Amino acid sequence: MMFRLRGVGSCFQRLIHKVPMNRDRVLEQLQVCSAEDHVFDVVGKNKAKLTVDHVNKAVNMLWRFQKDKPELLRTVDFIKTHPQFLTLRVLAENKIALMDDFMLVDLLYSFLRLNVDHHDSLVQQLVSEAWLRLDKLPLTSLSKFAICLNDLRLHHSPLMGQIANIVDRKLSSIDDARILTTFLISVTSLVSPRLRDALIRRADHLLDKMDPSSVNNARRVVQFLRNIKCIHRPMLEKCNQILLCNVPRMDAENICMLIGLYQSLQFHNFDFKLAVKQRLAELIDSSIDTHSFTKLFVSLAPVASPETRDGLESTAHMLGEEFDAQQVMAIAETLEEIGSRNLSLMNKIASGIQRNLDIYNPVEVTRVTRALFMLHYQNPELFTKLRNLLVGFLERSFFPSEVTMLTRVLSMFPSPHLEEAVISRLNAVVSQCTFNDLNAISFALGKWVRNDPSYRHSTPSRYVRLLQTLSRCGRSRLQTTERLDVLLEELRYVSGEWFEEMLLEETMATLQRMMDQINWTNVSELALFVARTHQVCPPLMERIASVAVQDIQKIHPSAMYSILLPFSFFNYDPEEADQLYDVCIQHFTPHISSFDPHLLVLLAYSLAVADYFPEELIREIFNIDFLGKLDTELEMLPNTLNMRTRLRLMELNRAVCLECPEFQVPWFHDRYCQHMLDRGKGSVSPVQQQIHKILAEVLGGMNFVKAAEVTPYFYTLDYECILDKHLQPLPYSKPGILQISDREKIHWGPSSLDTIRKELPPGAQRVSIDFLDSKSFGKNSHHVKGEAQIRKRHLEILGYRVVQIPHFEWNSMELSTQQAWMEYLKKKIFLSP
Repeated sequence: MMFRLRGVGSCFQRLIHKVPMNRDRVLEQLQVCSAEDHVFDVVGKNKAKLTVDHVNKAVNMLWRFQKDKPELLRTVDFIKTHPQFLTLRVLAENKIALMDDFMLVDLLYSFLRLNVDHHDSLVQQLVSEAWLRLDKLPLTSLSKFAICLNDLRLHHSPLMGQIANIVDRKLSSIDDARILTTFLISVTSLVSPRLRDALIRRADHLLDKMDPSSVNNARRVVQFLRNIKCIHRPMLEKCNQILLCNVPRMDAENICMLIGLYQSLQFHNFDFKLAVKQRLAELIDSSIDTHSFTKLFVSLAPVASPETRDGLESTAHMLGEEFDAQQVMAIAETLEEIGSRNLSLMNKIASGIQRNLDIYNPVEVTRVTRALFMLHYQNPELFTKLRNLLVGFLERSFFPSEVTMLTRVLSMFPSPHLEEAVISRLNAVVSQCTFNDLNAISFALGKWVRNDPSYRHSTPSRYVRLLQTLSRCGRSRLQTTERLDVLLEELRYVSGEWFEEMLLEETMATLQRMMDQINWTNVSELALFVARTHQVCPPLMERIASVAVQDIQKIHPSAMYSILLPFSFFNYDPEEADQLYDVCIQHFTPHISSFDPHLLVLLAYSLAVADYFPEELIREIFNIDFLGKLDTELEMLPNTLNMRTRLRLMELNRAVCLECPEFQVPWFHDRYCQHMLDRGKGSVSPVQQQIHKILAEVLGGMNFVKAAEVTPYFYTLDYECILDKHLQPLPYSKPGILQISDREKIHWGPSSLDTIRKELPPGAQRVSIDFLDSKSFGKNSHHVKGEAQIRKRHLEILGYRVVQIPHFEWNSMELSTQQAWMEYLKKKIFLSP
């Protein structure tokens, strides 16, 4: 036993003595390196000893050091040009065959992050070797390899197609959210509709189990939805909850990126906006370099208070000389967005733009040009240079979207003529353009037609021929389009005279041809488009109502506004009208608290127009807490949406006071209405003057009719008269004006606030005579729209008999003489029930 123990002891001694001999001293030296120079020292001293593991460790450490630094402090150029980095590249290329799968992809990823040229033989060899091993790469490495291919701009390559196929086969086994979300943004451009839907389902499943701190995973899901142009609200809301939790730790760059993604998806969330605004305000003092300040300015300035905005503009002015080309462009576009009038800052930004004109690509030149035009900036020399650049780019461009963008911006210049080369280029690409492109080109041509004096003397002109080509291409595109979703995507931002006059009828016919494709995923988008066209199409309206009723549980509650909008807007009752409104109200009511305040106001007003006043919705809106939240949101909304929301809140307040007094909602819009009334005083149209004059003759004189009379709750009447119980007109003894006292009671009198409105004689009635112009009707209908109808309801509640004069009756051939107009008005006023 003793001899055995001695033997074991001697074995341990030999092992102990051998361990130092097997230690990897190079690897140990690399592991303790704390900077790039240390890594290069180790590499330089051990060139002959470096193995594939050493190369992998050294390159990964170099990238790790860079990744841990802020963008501005990175020294990638120093690394890339260092002699020992060349040593690592040569060794890596020579040892590719010795690399395992993980190492192969990791090295490719790190070398690309260290800006090794995409055409370098090392990169080419690593990609080729990874391709050979593609089917056996672990999913972790495969996802990282997909990122590398995206970096190499190979997202449309057959190789990426093979990766998409592997993802399709193994999708059900992907349980790591990081791996899945990496695939989402890598294979986006190659996924079929079936695989796209499968990826959405898998991502939605993993979102439910995702760590709340996984901000990058949530961001990649949003990025994927943006890339496939899919507004999947349930997924967006799940991602938003994760992102919202992480806002307090985000920097301005990440916030700026998320804001851009949300804007692309038209996703609005009040809580996110508020959290972002607060976080950005905290970052103001630390954003002192041009990179972080630009991101801060772009994100915060549009939603900041005037005081904060002035401070941001002052800082931008101080940093003006230091901004690079991209930063100058971003600042210029933000100044345009906020409507800045800071001439000193604009001069600095314009100077920066002029310095970088040689750097900008065609799209960037259009962006800075548009921003300067919208800012009403004056610099003829700079604009001459910009126009020459735009024309030169346009003559050389062959991308339809780029040609369209250049054309649209070029039309902003007040030029009396257009170069023949531009017309030639437009003719060359127009057959490849989308509806949005065709619409933009038609808009530009319209401006040139108005500005070009030669147009009147050229028959047929080059503009007319090109417009005819546009219409022909548009009709051809409608006839060949087979997928409703594709068509709706192209039509999303289309509007204007050309489309309405040349293609609207055929577009509506095409949509009817595709009615069997209308389903719960696209019904809200279709409803919005129909409302925007101002053209009533009963078959489409009935189909929208049918799909909404049938699949209401599949549709997101926030889509109820879009779906109901055309029905209230056109005052159109489908066959299932009551059922449609009932199911929509029942569907969104449990989710009222999750709506953004402005959207809830718009939804409630749309329902009020249709004569629906859900009590829970009304009580939610006319609540102190909600109105405070709405005020906060209004500060962050664009001006147009801000003004629209304020108007709809007033109109909803008026509707509830008049139609639902049992809710006991107070009227609190006196000051707003008086302000709008003071601003809205303008000229009277010739038709209104004509009607006023003829009314005076019909009623017995000017003292029998009033024009622009203001009612309680601030409706402005076109004309008012009073008829006695025998339907005879009564004169206004003295000119009166409507005034409102501090007690919110309606008073009449020359100037007194204390004289209560006099009662009418027994049996007498006030008559409101309204001229309904073309805006009060659908383009193809004589059926009055919802806003005119709710106005009529309210005036009747206020005690008026409402006489409506449709424009198509007043301007008809039958009413072409003074006598005919007088007889028409007599019939309307005296014979109407």
